Amino acid sequence: MRLLVTGSEGLVGRWFSDALRAGGHDVVDYDILLGDDIRDLGALDHAMRGCEGVVHLAAISRVMWGETHPRLCHEVNVGGTASLLAAVARQRQAPWLLFASSREVYGDPLFLPVMEGAAIRPVNHYGRSKVEGELLVEAARATGLHCAILRLSNVYGGLNDHPDRAVPSFLWRALAGEELQVSGSDMVLDFVHVEDCVKGLMTAARMLSDGAASLPTVHLASGVPTTLLDLAETAVDTAGSASTVKVADRRSYDVRGFVGDPSRALEVLGWRAGITLDAGLRRFRDDMIARGRPLAAVPVPVAVPLGVAGERRNVLSGALD
Repeated sequence: MRLLVTGSEGLVGRWFSDALRAGGHDVVDYDILLGDDIRDLGALDHAMRGCEGVVHLAAISRVMWGETHPRLCHEVNVGGTASLLAAVARQRQAPWLLFASSREVYGDPLFLPVMEGAAIRPVNHYGRSKVEGELLVEAARATGLHCAILRLSNVYGGLNDHPDRAVPSFLWRALAGEELQVSGSDMVLDFVHVEDCVKGLMTAARMLSDGAASLPTVHLASGVPTTLLDLAETAVDTAGSASTVKVADRRSYDVRGFVGDPSRALEVLGWRAGITLDAGLRRFRDDMIARGRPLAAVPVPVAVPLGVAGERRNVLSGALD
């Protein structure tokens, strides 16, 4: 397969692109870190030529960034998806599309575990942008686009992750013997190792490549609930640390919790999470120790129009999501 992967330098994107190449596939990388703008229809059109499929991972992907930069979040996540779909429609032979959405579309679900048919009720800008992106993809599906939507849960496990996300932040602080700060100790989440996530994406891509015209929306979730306090204490145990844990109130735009029912992913994709949180944290710990330093806290470049063609600036915001 020759595939265009947007967001190819992100946590999931890099692992996914590496897995594709290891399988002998041709990958066209497209990422803001490479100077690519997901809102640029002409650039997308050019990059997409000759591609059998498109895997759309690019996004303003942090809840905090969506809150501090709501307009930009909408431009990139909604406008960028619209540009991507317009580029798909321009191709002589339209590629299939795999769209990475998020568990944030469910907002605060009424019941756990969450099934894919649960009410869509996002509570933050990022979640709302993902809902709008899904609606754009569904509209294109109605006109004949072969596509699939996968809603990702809390993915972790790569050294290219943002250092202030929960798992890398807790684990590195524990390794360093520093205090761990937990916002919303009773918030329950569903953690999926990036390797498992990539396997789900690979399976969906393979099914689309093999001729599946449409797949039902599926979330990639382990079905295992873990509170943030449990995560912090497990990180301390994994690091063999004497670090203490400080608890603060949950942020206003954070969900109270999410745990996904994994049954549809098993039925549709034959997928289930295979790496337990304990095992994933031990692997991540060993990778961090081998690296010998914290994950790099560098600005995340996001193209922002400044009134002068070609100008860009960096947006950097710290968050713990």
